[in-house]
Amino acid sequence: MHAIRLHTFGPAENLTYEKVADPAPGPGQVRIAVAAAGVHLLDTALREGHAGPAPAPELPTVPGREVAGTVDALGAGAPEHWLGKRVTAHLGFAPGGYAELAVTGVERLHEIPENLDFAEAVAMIGRGRTAMGVLLFAEPGPDDVVVVPAAAGGLGTLLVQYAKNAGATVIGLAGGPDKTAQVAANGADLAVDYTDPAWPEQVAAYRGKATVVLDGVGGAVARECVALLAPGGKHLSFGWSAEGIKDGGPYVVEGVTQSVLGEEMRRRAGGDDPIRTLELRALAEATAGRLTPAVHRFPLAEAAAAHRALENRGTTGKVVLEP
Repeated sequence: MHAIRLHTFGPAENLTYEKVADPAPGPGQVRIAVAAAGVHLLDTALREGHAGPAPAPELPTVPGREVAGTVDALGAGAPEHWLGKRVTAHLGFAPGGYAELAVTGVERLHEIPENLDFAEAVAMIGRGRTAMGVLLFAEPGPDDVVVVPAAAGGLGTLLVQYAKNAGATVIGLAGGPDKTAQVAANGADLAVDYTDPAWPEQVAAYRGKATVVLDGVGGAVARECVALLAPGGKHLSFGWSAEGIKDGGPYVVEGVTQSVLGEEMRRRAGGDDPIRTLELRALAEATAGRLTPAVHRFPLAEAAAAHRALENRGTTGKVVLEP
């Protein structure tokens, strides 16, 4: 098979498209003929050798932790009904997604509904589950004014849709006219270009104070958003943003900011496997048509270009590699 390999930590150019041996599923595993592999900003940090929520990988490695495709082989003990199924899976901390074939345990599989393509399924298994977790901390309603930084991204797109469906007034921030146009088309009541120094004044003039900021960005944008909050407003901080990587953490304000990733999210999600609970909710929202993920597609062989575009904020929606 072909796969993307990383032999040395460093820039995106270190990702190489190579011919490697086909993986074989072990006991309780299946092999997936990959049709879409998700790319996360965390992948770019791991590529450089930075540990974060996931440990830095041993080299050489095939990056990638989110896949969708068709089950083409079964390991010992894997139920036969999975063979030939369209599935998606988050591989956890195990790499291997940027490839034509990937293996994972049957307990990680979700069958893909017919109304979702492979890339959309990858978006929901990754960005979708995070969106469902974030929203456990601030269920928006008609009385809310919700600000979403990075509203043109894979996660921001879903948060805008969910808040609009709940009746909230939604203000989406994005960088540049193309991205703000996409945010407006996605349903935001106001789409604002945060590269314009006057953007906070635009937001304040539109609806005054906000009640909720759903912030996966951090840095200067987060500071301005928090300044726009009404008394009692919430700043929910999450994700592994470019600002977080650079500065060592997100922007937080005591008494206002709540970091929503971690054990408290798991507790609120409930169930024997809280992360799987969130994945199921995300897929159900997409299956019902209430959430529609945005996807930015790259050929598998162009993984380096996908990383560069993501790092330079040159993407919209969830970045996906397609073999």
